Amino acid sequence: MFETLTERLDGVFSKLGRRGRLGEKEVDEALREVRMALLEADVNFRVARDFVTAVRERAVGREVIESVTPAQQVVKIVNDHLVDLLGGEATRLTTAPRPPTVVLLVGLQGSGKTTTAAKLALAFKQDGGRPLLVAADTYRPAAVEQLRTLGKQIDVPVHAEGDDRTPVQIATRGRELGVDNAHSHVVIDTAGRLQLDDTMMEEIEQISTRVEPVETLFIADATTGQEAVNVSQSFHARTPLTGLVLTKMDGDARGGAALSIRAVTGVPVKFIANGEQIEPLEVFHPDRVASRILGMGDVVTLVERAEATIDQDRALELQEKLRKDAFGLDDFLEQLNQVKKMGPLSQVLGMMPGMSGMTNNADVQAALDGDGLRHFEAIILSMTPGERSNPDLIDGSRRRRIAAGSGRNVQEVNQLLKQFKQARQMMQMMSSGKMPSGLRNMMGM
Repeated sequence: MFETLTERLDGVFSKLGRRGRLGEKEVDEALREVRMALLEADVNFRVARDFVTAVRERAVGREVIESVTPAQQVVKIVNDHLVDLLGGEATRLTTAPRPPTVVLLVGLQGSGKTTTAAKLALAFKQDGGRPLLVAADTYRPAAVEQLRTLGKQIDVPVHAEGDDRTPVQIATRGRELGVDNAHSHVVIDTAGRLQLDDTMMEEIEQISTRVEPVETLFIADATTGQEAVNVSQSFHARTPLTGLVLTKMDGDARGGAALSIRAVTGVPVKFIANGEQIEPLEVFHPDRVASRILGMGDVVTLVERAEATIDQDRALELQEKLRKDAFGLDDFLEQLNQVKKMGPLSQVLGMMPGMSGMTNNADVQAALDGDGLRHFEAIILSMTPGERSNPDLIDGSRRRRIAAGSGRNVQEVNQLLKQFKQARQMMQMMSSGKMPSGLRNMMGM
């Protein structure tokens, strides 16, 4: 996400950095380009205008003009205002004084409400809660069955009723069951509706009145850009929203909705979602998102993902193998598979400072998230146990045999062995403390 905007802003600030000292003329030229970059990213034009105006007020002041590193000061000012634009700080879900906490999901058709309901329930469950999913979408064919299937995947109960019951009745009964069965949360999935459909909008108002949700979350498809912003405004006018969830963020290279929706609606973005896989929603942290937009990575989220997915005991075992120079290709493959659990590798790499430009390259993305890793796995599994534990045994004839057995060519076998040696050398440097501590901590995790 934000690839287009990040690339444009990187170009603007690189040019600014080559100018040395900055006057009003140079700042204005740069901010014109920033404004164009925001508009091209589908940011609301009023939001873009106000953002640039606020940045300029500080950027032509003494803190920049008299700075030893004026370009870096401008970047810092832009970062500060981006954080403010995105909401300042992360806004958590409110918990009811007495359970269950009722969460009502609303939005347009196709925005991803049903999948989001399951992701939200999974997050509650992983935090030790006992959520209940309520299938109140009786309009879309197979919507109830979809929620049942997702509920089974995450082992969360789903309340559903027959076609003779209205969505208001189903949602009301779902809340009652939440109380009777001591559920911590009741997540209500409603039908997608158009903001101009008065009957459907009245229905969601009735549901809200009956179930008294603590949170009413609008599920917005980020790929629709400004349309998501406009629709959220319409919903907010009819049914007061407490938060926003931006879905399909991995399919939106521009990011206009994420940058505009908080400023236009006044409602905080609480979560973002990537892809269709059922995994917990990602909490929306304005400071981390601003850092990603400016190409400075997101090390905090990277470390959090690593802590959640990587087996720390096994990591220590592998570190000991590195010290003893016993780290083999089986271990290398295990490391790759552990990192893959953190998400698409291009996304993981993009969280590292200074690496966003690399992930914008289509060839690099294809290598990271395409068939490249599967080919590596096929090559490694075509080796004997002895070759995997001691790759130095692999001479020319063995390479030809491995290539034939994996269905790849010798050049790819050579590439894998070369990259393995480079990775092992880097990990040995980190393990021995020869790398700068900041980089070692980040790369080590």
